[in-house]
Amino acid sequence: MNKKLVVMIPAYNEEATIGEVIKNIPREIEGISKVEVLVVEDGSTDKTVEVARKAGADRIISEKQRIGLARAFEKGKDAALEMGADIIVNIDADNQYDPKEIPKLIQPILDGKAEIVLGDRQISKLTHMPYSKKIGNRIATFVTRKLSGLRISDAQTGFRAFSRKAALMLNVLSDYTYTQEMIIQAAYKKLKIVEVPVEFRKRKGKSRLISSLWGYAKKSGVTILVTYLNYKPLKTFLVIGLIISLVGFLFGFRVLLHFFTTGSVAPFLPTAVLSAFLVIAGFQVMMMGLFASMVKSNRELIEKILYKIKEMEK
Repeated sequence: MNKKLVVMIPAYNEEATIGEVIKNIPREIEGISKVEVLVVEDGSTDKTVEVARKAGADRIISEKQRIGLARAFEKGKDAALEMGADIIVNIDADNQYDPKEIPKLIQPILDGKAEIVLGDRQISKLTHMPYSKKIGNRIATFVTRKLSGLRISDAQTGFRAFSRKAALMLNVLSDYTYTQEMIIQAAYKKLKIVEVPVEFRKRKGKSRLISSLWGYAKKSGVTILVTYLNYKPLKTFLVIGLIISLVGFLFGFRVLLHFFTTGSVAPFLPTAVLSAFLVIAGFQVMMMGLFASMVKSNRELIEKILYKIKEMEK
C-alpha cells in the first residue's frame, strides 16, 4: 500500500538555504504515492516565506511572532497529520542535512521495522563541528540514553522520520527543543526507534537555535529533567526522598548514640533538629511522588483520548 509523505521544515530566517532544501526533496520515492512539503515559518524577519513558496513548498504556516523550535515542531506535526500524512519527515532549513537521503531515512518505517527513525550524524567523525559542541552532544545523548533505556547515538539530530501512529502518540510539551523529550516519550510509549547514518554538512553562518552553548545546555537539561519527571515521577521522588531521609537518619544516629550513652542530647540539639527536618522533608518528597504519580495516570488517560480523537480525524 502506497503512503503519503509530508516533509516538514521548521524555519527561522533561512532565506539563504531553504530554497535549496526544498528543491532537493525527492518528489518520487518507491512506496510513497505522494510527497508534500510543509514549511513552518517561525516569525522570520527576512524573505524565508517568499523563497520557500517560490521553491515549491506545498503549504506554509507563517507565525507573526517567534514561538520557538519546539512549538514550531509540534505545530508542523499536527498540520502534517491534518494533511493526511502516513509518514512525516522533519528536516532543518539550514541545508546541513541532505534531503536526497529522505528515502533512506523512511525505509525502516516502510519496511515495518520502526515507528521512528533518527538520522545519526556520526558526531565523532565530523571534523567541522567544534569540540565543545561535540562534548555537549555526547553528554546530552548519554543522559537521554540512560533515562530512556535506548541505545541512541545522536539524541539531538533534527533529521527524523515518524509513522502516523508515532506522530499521533507524541505530544511535545517543551517550549525550547523537542529532540530529547521526544525520545524519552517514545521509549516510555514503547515506540520502536532505529537510527540510520546520514550526512551532516558544515553550517553556513550562525545557528539560529544555539546562540549560546551554555544557554542551550541549561534549557535542554531542564527539558530532559522535566520530561523524565512527567513519565517517572514516583521513582524519581522516591529516590530523592529516600536520600534526604537517609541523610537525616545518619545525623540522627549520632544524636541517639549520645543520648543512650549519656541520657542527654543537649550538645547535639542543632543536629537533632536538622535530623528531624531532613527526615520529615524526605517523607514529604516521597508523598509528592505519590501525588505526581496520580497526576501522571490522569495525563495518560487524556493522551489516550487525544490519540483516539486525532486518529478519527483522518
